[in-house]
Amino acid sequence: MDNLRGAVLMVLAMLGFAIEDSFIKLMGDALPVGQILTLLGIGGAAVFAVIVIAQGLPLFERAMLAGPVVLRGAGEIIGTICFISAIVFTPLSTASAILQATPLVVTLGAALFLGETVGWRRWAAISVGFMGVLMIIRPGLEGFSPLSLFAVGGVLGLALRDIATRKTSANLTTMQLSFLGFLVLVPAGLVLLFVTGQQFAPLNGRLVLLMIASISIGVFAYYGIVAAMRVGEVSFVSPFRYSRLIFAMIIGVGFFNERPDSFTLLGGAIIVGSGIYTVLRERKQRRKAAAKPSQA
Repeated sequence: MDNLRGAVLMVLAMLGFAIEDSFIKLMGDALPVGQILTLLGIGGAAVFAVIVIAQGLPLFERAMLAGPVVLRGAGEIIGTICFISAIVFTPLSTASAILQATPLVVTLGAALFLGETVGWRRWAAISVGFMGVLMIIRPGLEGFSPLSLFAVGGVLGLALRDIATRKTSANLTTMQLSFLGFLVLVPAGLVLLFVTGQQFAPLNGRLVLLMIASISIGVFAYYGIVAAMRVGEVSFVSPFRYSRLIFAMIIGVGFFNERPDSFTLLGGAIIVGSGIYTVLRERKQRRKAAAKPSQA
């Protein structure tokens, strides 16, 4: 029953993120990416600051200057800038399909940089998943769009964030790291505006409502992920992350008149299939490792 509750929470969280992405895409028609990044950073940091203070924890402490935390912030900046750019400049369904490769890159990075053991089956699944990404991007072919590389940059940045998170101090809570993750987006957005020579665009009532809705839904969706992981088994709940692609496809087709071609659909299916296999394989390996001491 706990696993079912966890799965429902994860699916609802993914629905929330898909809706947030659609709101960001709508704002992208009127606001520069740097401004969206800055406003999301201010709003998200404010929400998590209230939560952290309510928990009686400091907003800043020395542990936040550690290398893994700094690296996590860098990944957050790169990943968020690239993914928001992908949402704004490319079809939502395409960006979301490529984003599903993030867990595969995390597994790859954990093996290369954290010394985690990855068997040949998971290596094969990672390779197949990357083939799915290439099928969507199609470098060198007629359907290739350089703008799709923004989504690839998002995958790499968010994977760096997740890998670095594994090495952060256990004394830093999830809410503190979330506050910091949103906070670093503020200067990053301002620098992006300066570099691109853009200025803050005026906000009308519609844009303000979209921004408030994006921040609110994003925070609740994030809470949904945390709650899902705590309620159910991680290995059972994690595959339901891929429901985000289904919701993104529905929103893209239904509200943005997107028409994903067969390569995008097949590539997305390959990425999701590879990711689910990797999670299930990891679950099996952990169960084997846990059973060995009891058999001794």
